[in-house]
Formats: sequence, C-alpha cells, structure tokens
Amino acid sequence: MNLDNIEAILFDSGKVLNYPKTGHWFKSPMFFSYIQKNTFENISNKKRTIAFTKASNYINSINFIQTKEEEYEHFKKFYEIFSNELPELNLDNDNISKLANDLVYNNEKYTFYDDAIDLIPSLNKKYKLAIVSDAWPSLKDIFINAGLYSYFSSFVISSEQGVSKPNEKMYLVALNELKIKANKAIFIDDNINNCLGAKKIGINSILLCRDKKYFILHKFISIGKGYKVINTLNDLLDLF
Repeated sequence: MNLDNIEAILFDSGKVLNYPKTGHWFKSPMFFSYIQKNTFENISNKKRTIAFTKASNYINSINFIQTKEEEYEHFKKFYEIFSNELPELNLDNDNISKLANDLVYNNEKYTFYDDAIDLIPSLNKKYKLAIVSDAWPSLKDIFINAGLYSYFSSFVISSEQGVSKPNEKMYLVALNELKIKANKAIFIDDNINNCLGAKKIGINSILLCRDKKYFILHKFISIGKGYKVINTLNDLLDLF
C-alpha cells in the first residue's frame, strides 16, 4: 500500500468517528423515558434481542429513505414491530411515536471519539474528506450539531443511494464527488468486508479496530492481505 500520494480520506461513521451514547444504535438517549426500565430489563436478553432483530430486519429491508420525515415514519414501524414482540412493555402509539422521534431527531444521540474531533479539522487542511456510511438521513444533522459536517466534501449515506457497503456504488459516489481516482484515496472502516469492498475497486483500505484484542487479531490476519490495521485514528499519522 502506497500512501505517499493520497489526496482523499473516506471514513465510515459508526464505531470509526462516533458511537451511540446509550451503547445501542436503537436505544436513543430518551429510550427509558418512554419504556419502563425495570420491565424492559426483566425481559430475557434472548427475547429482547429477537425483538430488535425483527425490527432491524424491517428497517434494513427499506432500500430508499431519503428524508428525515421518511426516516421517522419507518422508525415508527420499527418500534411497532419491536412493541409487538415485547407486549410486556405496553407501548401505546404515543410512546412509539416518541421513541421514533427521539431516534431520528435527537442530534446528540451519538458521541464522537476524541481522536475524531481532534484529527478531522487538521486532516481537512491537507486532504479531501468524505463520509461513506450505512445510515439514514438524520446522520447529517448529527455531524452538523457536532460542528464537523463542513469538513466533509462528500457525504454518502446508504439509504439515499439504495445500496449499502460493500456495494461499489457507495465508494464510487464519494470518489466522483471528490473528483479523486481510487488509488489516490484511503477508506477507513471497522468492518473488514467493507474494507475489502473498497480495496476491490482500487481504494487503499484501513481497518480500524478500537478494541485491543480485535486489533491484535486482525493485525495478524492482515499480513500479506494488502490492507492495514490501526487501533485509533491517531495511528493514521504514522502511516503518512
């Protein structure tokens, strides 16, 4: 991998630049304002997992969600499915609507890693930056709220494209908007399949493993595979 002539950096969002404040992508900050916490926690983990999985299968089956209004309507359906699987919660339509509203419109539902906040402004001075994320339209407002959106010249969201990574369209849209050739860009993701998808079309790929054990494992696995593995975004500075 030659990083001497890099002109652009493409970032995944979740688990690369930010993470959910509650530790769960579908539990927004006000989740337990509309759901009784004790009741929820007394339900078996298996049953809760099944409920989230069935609701996730629904939302992931919707290829195009292009506005926050559409996102809100689909997440109401998400929580209806979730509620039907967990009748013990006694969720009414009002609470289901409030859950969806908080998930879509709460611009502080994610926390940005310190290294992301520190590095993005400085990287923007030298490289063109892009987001390439499997997400929904509300993600843009998360970045605006954090004061980071203006640093990105391309913001590619799967629900707006109708496909998700590792479909090559996700990367190509960003490259076209940045007017950059694949070999002049690097892509950073926490999912190896997404990294390999970018590598397949000639983008230099870097797997970010914030978990130390995961990092050590993939550092060994990556030998001779043509991609690099880092533990934090600060490790990028050692590659250039």
